[in-house]
Amino acid sequence: MIAEIGINHNGSVENARKLIDIARMYDCDYVKFQKREIDLVYTQEFLAEPRESPWGTTQREQKEALELGREDYLEIDGYCKEVGIGWFGSAWDMNSLDFLTQFDCDHNKIASAMLTHRPFVEAVASLGKHTFISTGMSTLDDVDKVVELFRQKGCEFTLMHSVSTYPTPPDKTNIAVMLSLRRRYNCRVGYSGHESTTIPTMLAAALGADAIERHITLDRAMYGSDQAASLEGRGLQVITKFIRGIEAAYGTGEKTLDEDEVAVARKLRYFESSP
Repeated sequence: MIAEIGINHNGSVENARKLIDIARMYDCDYVKFQKREIDLVYTQEFLAEPRESPWGTTQREQKEALELGREDYLEIDGYCKEVGIGWFGSAWDMNSLDFLTQFDCDHNKIASAMLTHRPFVEAVASLGKHTFISTGMSTLDDVDKVVELFRQKGCEFTLMHSVSTYPTPPDKTNIAVMLSLRRRYNCRVGYSGHESTTIPTMLAAALGADAIERHITLDRAMYGSDQAASLEGRGLQVITKFIRGIEAAYGTGEKTLDEDEVAVARKLRYFESSP
């Protein structure tokens, strides 16, 4: 269970700590962040465009305000270790990939936006660390190429079905694609959701998702492009409780006769005398 903080901290380490606390409180395994070097990800023309935000009137001012630096991530790394939750990040450029690598997190993540960036995908696969691969905005041909590359590199991965609209209408989540990915690639699959409800995520869990990723927020009314597509604490609590219940109930698939069942059988079944 991955709680995606992304950029919902709005550039505040204090907000990041509060979101980490929520994820830990509601039994998530990891929190995830996003890292960009904005001069590599965006054009200078775009960064100069007007945009009203709490930090200024241009795209550059807004984008720069949302990025955390090395000292911030050192604090996040230490805090996650202190409270006992893992963390990792999705890089959106080569420099950010190098930046995140210094923290030696358990996983890498390829965001949907980076799926068709061949040099970047190859760089991630070459690291040999288990990688979550989101498949939003992509065709099966796009996914074929990434899966082939990861298998050539011998790098373990989990494909994450995702629909890259924010928020995603529940009737557009198309959860059955998760099963199609499993059949096509014979690999671990999961779901990375951007809907504002909980039902599609619960369905993905019930259908055997190996991983679930959902954006979380302190307040869905906060400033930010991802806030409305995120879960507040109560929503996160609902889905994690459901997911842990699914895990407990699913079992091993091996037919066994439990001792408690034997005791009931002695009461309810008719046993013929031995000849």
